[in-house]
Amino acid sequence: MALKYTEEQLNSLDRETLIRLFLSQQEQLENIDHTLQLVLEQMADLKRHRFGRSSEKHETEDQISFMEVDGKIVFFNEAETVAAEENTQEEPESVSRRKPKKKQGKREEDLEGLPVVVVEHSLTDEELADKFGKDSWKQLPDEVYRRYSFTPAKVEVEEHHVKVYAGKKTQEVIKAPHPQALLRGSLVSPSLEAAVMNAKYVNAVPLYRQEQEFGRCGLHISRQNMANWTIQCADRYLAVLYDCLHEKLYGYHVLQADETPVLVNKDGRPAGAKSYMWVYRTGRMYTERQIVLYEYQKTRNASHPREFLKDFNGVCVTDGYQVYHTIECEREDLRIAGCWSHARRRFDEAVKALPKQKQKDSRAYLALTMIQAIYREEKQLKDLPAGERKNRRQLSVKPLVEAYFVWVRENLPKVPQKSRTWEGFQYSLNQEKYLKVFLDDGEVPMDNNAAEQSIRGFCIGKKNWVMIDTIAGAKSSAIIYSIAETAKANNLKPYDYFEYLLTEIPKHLDDTDRSFLDDLLPWSPGLPANCRKPDKGEVK
Repeated sequence: MALKYTEEQLNSLDRETLIRLFLSQQEQLENIDHTLQLVLEQMADLKRHRFGRSSEKHETEDQISFMEVDGKIVFFNEAETVAAEENTQEEPESVSRRKPKKKQGKREEDLEGLPVVVVEHSLTDEELADKFGKDSWKQLPDEVYRRYSFTPAKVEVEEHHVKVYAGKKTQEVIKAPHPQALLRGSLVSPSLEAAVMNAKYVNAVPLYRQEQEFGRCGLHISRQNMANWTIQCADRYLAVLYDCLHEKLYGYHVLQADETPVLVNKDGRPAGAKSYMWVYRTGRMYTERQIVLYEYQKTRNASHPREFLKDFNGVCVTDGYQVYHTIECEREDLRIAGCWSHARRRFDEAVKALPKQKQKDSRAYLALTMIQAIYREEKQLKDLPAGERKNRRQLSVKPLVEAYFVWVRENLPKVPQKSRTWEGFQYSLNQEKYLKVFLDDGEVPMDNNAAEQSIRGFCIGKKNWVMIDTIAGAKSSAIIYSIAETAKANNLKPYDYFEYLLTEIPKHLDDTDRSFLDDLLPWSPGLPANCRKPDKGEVK
């Protein structure tokens, strides 16, 4: 509680006591101002999270590159920037805004790869003779109009009549070859189960909404039936392919990992206890044979990635979660790389919490501009082979990274503690070792965006269905999301791929040799053409 002095008491104090009292009050005011600034920043950040845009795009008027020279930050294109500013000032204040031109050939591009059904419209010879007279007309080139045609879902009942034969002398009974039931005694078929999986795990449609939609089509299927079919099909059939992909994941040099919380209703713990869905995927630099695997776990501790990655040797890109660093310290054959998107995130929050007129004068804005310059240099190397990319990074990207960390250390004491900018500086310095890993390996990406994008489908889905009912449901969801995301990453159509897998895998369940899975992998040339997204220009 602050002391209050009367005028008489202040007049009786000596000079030294007054100075100490003034300095004490000044320090208290600074602390109050600091606290007030943090509260205002937090309020602005909460308001942005609730009402603002989620984009982290950083726009600057002038693209600036920088480097460290004799301990100072020097901009590569200072002269060009000044010249650009001067030219901008000479332009008239009112610039007419024109409507952007429509891209030429876009309609043709949109229609490429789609099947075409020609519908002819003509007049009969009699109608033409009535109009022009007999033999008094000629045909001109057709006028062509194109429209999209859409056929909604159609439900039929397949009634399989299997012929049964018996020998007259041996009494041996045989049946004609026929497909085995997907689930014994069940009405579900590969096409129907593929539709259920595609709707929930690709398009985020909960089972109760599917139940309603099927009802509108005259198909009465309960959500309980759909849940049971999905769990059993995932466990019986798709898990075989999941295990195969898990083994093949270990053959890659770079992986990326992320995790997100999920609620599981019946997991033996109190209501509201968090479980986690982990995702592991091949590195972003791999353009072919992508693998994305989900794994459900009840906790977020280090034992889960330790077990999942136990046979993996290479680099794993993460968001800075400490458990990965713990595992790295336990092993000599595993290296953890950091994520620059997470490094910039706190600066983005700091800038958006400021009034618009003050944003470009802030250190957070300059930090974003520096990180953007690093990304810009890295983007120019994306099409190079890994070895050449590494060499070019050493020449053009590394100086920018080193200069950024020099600048961060210089400016850390100049910002209020616990502010978003201060947290951004601290994050960068704490993660410096991991944020620099990509500089020495051409296959390692700058960020973990690919893993975050792979887990986004699950995050969108859980907003609709809120929680998973059972552990069995959570594990089956992990398997199905893995197949769906891997299919999308390899330019497959998830529905057709699901249907094909549920048709083919049941034929081989008794096989001791699992080599049949090679023909079912998402990059296998043996996959049916309808599983693949058509390339532009390729008409199906």
